[in-house]
Amino acid sequence: MRAMVVRRYGPPEVFEARQVPDPQPKPGEVLIRVKAIGVNFADLLQRMGLYPDTPKPPFVPGLEIAGVVEKVIEGARRGEGGALKAGDAVVALPHFNAYAEWAAVPASVVYRLPAGMPFDDGAAIPANYLTAHHAMFTMGNLQPGDRILIHGAAGGVGIGAVQLARAKGLVIFGTAGPAKQEYLRKIGVHHPIDHEKTDFVEAVLKFAPDGIEMVMDAVGGKSFADSYKCLGPTGRLVVYGFSVAAGPDGKRHWWRSLKAFAQMPRFSPLKLMGQSVSVIGVNLGQIQRRGALLRGELDELFRMYTAGIIKPEIGKTFPLDQAAAAHQYIHDRKNIGKVILSVK
Repeated sequence: MRAMVVRRYGPPEVFEARQVPDPQPKPGEVLIRVKAIGVNFADLLQRMGLYPDTPKPPFVPGLEIAGVVEKVIEGARRGEGGALKAGDAVVALPHFNAYAEWAAVPASVVYRLPAGMPFDDGAAIPANYLTAHHAMFTMGNLQPGDRILIHGAAGGVGIGAVQLARAKGLVIFGTAGPAKQEYLRKIGVHHPIDHEKTDFVEAVLKFAPDGIEMVMDAVGGKSFADSYKCLGPTGRLVVYGFSVAAGPDGKRHWWRSLKAFAQMPRFSPLKLMGQSVSVIGVNLGQIQRRGALLRGELDELFRMYTAGIIKPEIGKTFPLDQAAAAHQYIHDRKNIGKVILSVK
């Protein structure tokens, strides 16, 4: 089969299209013919060797696919709901090995798509929307009227969070670059913030001097400390990424990572208690260990999709062979919404 292989850690140019052996599914796994691949920032970190548990090169990156079940191996249990069968349209969350024409995935992380959902939409929902939903409502318990600041509000997780926030009746602050401010207004962000020109702490506290209920921050470094300043009593800081460690050139810069780590705040349990605030970490890979919880959340997201409440924004689609160009597109901060790799 054809796959995009990271031949060494480095910039997008390290990708190489190769013919590799077809996957041989083990008992309990499902063989999927891949149609679309969701490109996440985690994939960029994998390519650079900055993502936890990344294999040594050469390896095939990626954590999110949509496609068609080709074969179900004996012992494959889907959990709640009907058993999977050949021909089912599904999404899956493999542990690496997504940038390929075929994937062998444990049945526990394979989910049947709602009838009529395009594969591109299927590949754009799980990682982004599950991250947002789990942070905002399972861990964060946000209620109508609560205020939320979403960093990177024009990105994949950001747009998902905005749509979920609108559905819940939240007051939305969102950061993005200057070229994306009008888009933020279009999708319903009440207080768009140009992070290149405006101090987001000042912008938030101007409208909410008592502080807000949640900040979603995947930037890291000093941003974690500044986001914390936006919280009022009962506020929650959600950390779910560390994008500041990745330079715009797509290369690993240890000095940049070390500087970001040095700028991170150290949270004191006594201070958290005294201020009545929370710091919440969200890692989708760990949440998969709570299979019933994850499946329930994804079922709710699919219900909302079918009802027209949420709809992923597909920013750009690249052929599988252009994985390097897709990664560079994200490094250049050109994407609005989700970037997809299409497999023909």
